[in-house]
Amino acid sequence: MGSEAARRTVEAVWRIESARLIAGLARTVRDVGLAEDLAQDALVAALVQWPSTGVPGNPGAWLTAVARRRYIDGVRRQASFERKVAEISRELAEAENPMDEIEFDDHVEDDVLRLIFTACHPSLSRDARVALTLKLAGGLPAEQIARAFLVSAPTMAARITRAKKALTDAKVPFEVPVGTELAARLASVLEVVYLIFNEGYAATSGDSWTRAELCGEAMRLGRMLAALAPSEPEVHGLVALMEIQASRIPARTGRDGELITLLDQDRSRWNRLLITHGLAALATAESLSGSEFSGPYVIQAALAACHARALVAVDTDWIRIATLYSVLASLAPSPVIELNRAVAVSMADGPAAGLAIVDTLAGEPALRGYHLLPSVRGDLLERLGRRDEARAEFQRAASMTANTTERAHLLARAAACG
Repeated sequence: MGSEAARRTVEAVWRIESARLIAGLARTVRDVGLAEDLAQDALVAALVQWPSTGVPGNPGAWLTAVARRRYIDGVRRQASFERKVAEISRELAEAENPMDEIEFDDHVEDDVLRLIFTACHPSLSRDARVALTLKLAGGLPAEQIARAFLVSAPTMAARITRAKKALTDAKVPFEVPVGTELAARLASVLEVVYLIFNEGYAATSGDSWTRAELCGEAMRLGRMLAALAPSEPEVHGLVALMEIQASRIPARTGRDGELITLLDQDRSRWNRLLITHGLAALATAESLSGSEFSGPYVIQAALAACHARALVAVDTDWIRIATLYSVLASLAPSPVIELNRAVAVSMADGPAAGLAIVDTLAGEPALRGYHLLPSVRGDLLERLGRRDEARAEFQRAASMTANTTERAHLLARAAACG
């Protein structure tokens, strides 16, 4: 195997296995910062060895075994940790092979979930919790997380480093909390899971428009959270939102990988099973809360359901969608939500009404560098027949996105305004 092919393989394996690898190591070493360092050491070893030896049959298990042995080697150099060496060595000796199932704690049988709750500890700021969890559990590089937060990559890298050090200094236990502490951390955890899903649903960079493995991991974690907190409407709302949105993934790209917008998608390709599951989760959320307006995730799931229930695009209830966005904007004010509301208003009341809202967002600091602002503005201008202005907006949006597929789509729209 050539070095370039091996590098691409290692990167692909890392995207799939990193969360489980780091979580499993964190359970052993009780330090998420150290766990990530060990995982990175294993990644470097793979880059060195796999070009000559080939990719092992179980690459995730190989990385885990290498990382654990690196930890043991380090501990052996410190006499005060002899007891820990014996404990971990015994664990390795008793394993029949590196892929033996980990013996999970009884409370929650998933190390990744424990990793997320640990990273969402109250000792960290909200942004630090989300960023750290995306890094550790989502396997996302700091550059992609920075784009999600609309900050620079060095700023995000420093934030993540400080968060890991804070967890180490505070000796935060590697566990899922219970009782009132669980409720306090739940909102942050839900936000993290949805951000992981969003990175899979519309990748911020790279050649692929979607990363289905991230969507699948986020939905798996969401379902586990629903089992962990079955009386929380927002948990079921998040599950509903993710499953309804994920139902569209088969129709979001064409035969050659090109981007297909929501209104142009072949809805017969939508996954009806996921839609059925999502609508059931939404019904559960609404029954628990007694209202469809109980929280941001329940409202967003109701928005997604409007699209799911329309078998053809022309049947979409845009008046209801615009109303739901108004409720969401009052409950959780955000320039991004306001931008989405502008799109809904443009469909319900015409592009001029939507453009009036978009133009009020031009000076928003949080949207500086956010490519969807000029993209939406370009769409509205094109619908109004202002094609030269639309072309300029599409070109500006294309220059701001790091996703190759999305850039090609925006440049094609700019060319169509020629």
